[in-house]
Amino acid sequence: MTTSLDKFDQAIIKQLRLNARHSISYIAEQVNLSRSAVTERIKKLEQTGVIRGYQVLLSESQKQGVSAYLEIQHQCAKCADVVQVFHQIPEVITCQGITGDMDLLVFVQAPSMQRLHEIREFIDAQADIVKIKTHVVMSEWINNQG
Repeated sequence: MTTSLDKFDQAIIKQLRLNARHSISYIAEQVNLSRSAVTERIKKLEQTGVIRGYQVLLSESQKQGVSAYLEIQHQCAKCADVVQVFHQIPEVITCQGITGDMDLLVFVQAPSMQRLHEIREFIDAQADIVKIKTHVVMSEWINNQG
């Protein structure tokens, strides 16, 4: 079901993304609607699945472990031919095909730098992998993913 969002719904979502703990009164003031209208709109956005939930996002410095992006270059005809390698690694969160001189962008969340090193060595040992470039996440400034 596709729900069309008007400018008020979009403004409410923007405010919730900035801080989902803002009071209804504050959001109502920001979007120029009554508190009851904002309450009803939020309820409808939740019921229709537009808003799927609320979460706590810790800063990278408060998280256990380490996150990294791995840029992967391979020699397979298609990216799909090498993806099974990444299915074997439980710490892989996402694996995306990208444009440019690298073929894949893999996001990994490992419990330790040692484990990240082991993952990198495992990937590097695969015959079809040509090059790996590792980017360790040091800080996260924006994350709008739900």
